[in-house]
Amino acid sequence: YLVIKSHIYHWNVVGPMFHAIHNMTEEQYTNLFQAADDIAERIRALGHKAPIADAAGPNQAVVSMDASAKSAHDMVADLIDDHEAAIRKMREAADMAEEMSDFVTHDLLVGRMTYHEQVVWMWRSLITE
Repeated sequence: YLVIKSHIYHWNVVGPMFHAIHNMTEEQYTNLFQAADDIAERIRALGHKAPIADAAGPNQAVVSMDASAKSAHDMVADLIDDHEAAIRKMREAADMAEEMSDFVTHDLLVGRMTYHEQVVWMWRSLITE
């Protein structure tokens, strides 16, 4: 979800912050795509099937394709919200992994949280006046 949204905003951002947002979203969707692979491989290493988004599922995330209706500032604010939501979910999963003494998964999640927290900091720094 976040990788797709980052890519959509990368393509559609306009205005004075174009260059910064265009470059930051490219770095982020590239990082997120690799992270999805790393996480799926960890899930497989634990003996489970990697998850597949079910379009008919009740929790299916929907990415608005109408990015042109958002200002650059609104795109960044939206990405901040999504990164913060990802951090919250990863924190819960990291706590569960630690409770199960799965320190490899815990470490993977802590690394991802570190990345997302840095992204939030950078995005906030970009739009702070």
